[in-house]
Amino acid sequence: MSRPAARKRSSFSRSVFVGTIVFLSLPLLVLVLYSFNESKSGAWTGFSVKWYVKLFTDSPQLWRAFGNSAVVALASAFVATVIGTLGAVAVNWYRFRLRKYLRTLTFMPMILPEIIIGVSLLVFFSGIGLRLSLFTVFVAHVSFNLPFVFLLVLARLEEFDFSIIEAARDLGASDGQTLLRVILPISAPGIISGFLTAVTLSLEDFVITFFVTGPGATTLPLYVYSAIRFGVSPVINALSVVMILGTVLLTWSTRNFLKYIAAK
Repeated sequence: MSRPAARKRSSFSRSVFVGTIVFLSLPLLVLVLYSFNESKSGAWTGFSVKWYVKLFTDSPQLWRAFGNSAVVALASAFVATVIGTLGAVAVNWYRFRLRKYLRTLTFMPMILPEIIIGVSLLVFFSGIGLRLSLFTVFVAHVSFNLPFVFLLVLARLEEFDFSIIEAARDLGASDGQTLLRVILPISAPGIISGFLTAVTLSLEDFVITFFVTGPGATTLPLYVYSAIRFGVSPVINALSVVMILGTVLLTWSTRNFLKYIAAK
């Protein structure tokens, strides 16, 4: 390939990349801008931070819903990470007859439409007589977070050389010592990525949560859905900006932490 042709292709790729980033970022920029709009209407009337003041001083129901979402997200992500990590280690470490079928079955919750998962969980909870509450939301979130954690950790496990485990065994390490001192430290990037993915999926889930929630167990997506039926409140815009900043800070911190682990 000639140098001018390669340069033209590189310029086109760069333009497509920049256009895609602008397309994805523009709605967020508009959201940030209108979170400082003085008026509730769509027209810009002036700069104001009163919606942020109202967010932190006069929105108890919103923060209650956010607290429910945070508790469910962290708890379900933790449980899904523990189970998914142990499952990935077992599938990667041991060779058993149903190993291939188990790996295939993990894709099912990711492929099925969320409405089917939500209805099936609702039927299951009703069948066993379990009252819908924040606990049923927690169980549902663990169930659909588990495959994502499993696959992320499994992908990490398949990258490193299995001879490291054999070397640990040759040095007299037991299965438990090999798991704690060799496998888990090497798998840390995949485990952390799986945990953060599970938290993100749990925080933004609406469809499944809508079917399995009960009285007093409103999560943030359900609250936002109920609120926007009467018009988009600038308080929701302010909350979204706060969550965006929190996500950026969490991503930056996690990136530096993973670099620190890799350096060690």
